Amino acid sequence: MKKSILLFAFLGFALLSKAQTTTAAASDGIYHTFKFDIGLGYAIPSGASGSGTKAGATFTLQPHYRLSDDFAIGLRIEGAGLGYENEFGKTKVSLLESYCATGEYYLAKDGFRPFVGAGLGFFDQSSLAASNGNAALVNGATNFGLFPEVGFEVGHFRMSADYDIAGSGNNYLAFKIGAFFGGGKK
Repeated sequence: MKKSILLFAFLGFALLSKAQTTTAAASDGIYHTFKFDIGLGYAIPSGASGSGTKAGATFTLQPHYRLSDDFAIGLRIEGAGLGYENEFGKTKVSLLESYCATGEYYLAKDGFRPFVGAGLGFFDQSSLAASNGNAALVNGATNFGLFPEVGFEVGHFRMSADYDIAGSGNNYLAFKIGAFFGGGKK
């Protein structure tokens, strides 16, 4: 239910902001209004979820709406798997799904485009615990979280880093590479 409310709030905000744009202002931009990012990444867990921290992986889908060539709002949908091992050799994998409203500010208009951004939303957590060949999926909590982000775009290539504050000791630093569709120069 919370995910649906967040999605409808984002879509409503995007439609209202489009309604406020004049025809002359919309044609002044260099870049197309809509773009869609897809990315894969490497996650480094931090926090107290396990004594032997292992690596993790992320997968991200993120539609954007450009309010101007310098600023875009979006909705990030991300899945992350973070691995831990305790002193008894038991393995735990934390599975996180996040649904976050985002904002990105681009620092350049052409070619190499560095950006800074942030997002906030919901992080659904569950874990997969394994020992002696047995595995069990345990549903966890849904927490409100946030993340700061830095990165750059060149052509349709995108690289970014963000620190996700997901709650319940499941914070992580993610480095992502990917591509985006749409959103290029007009």
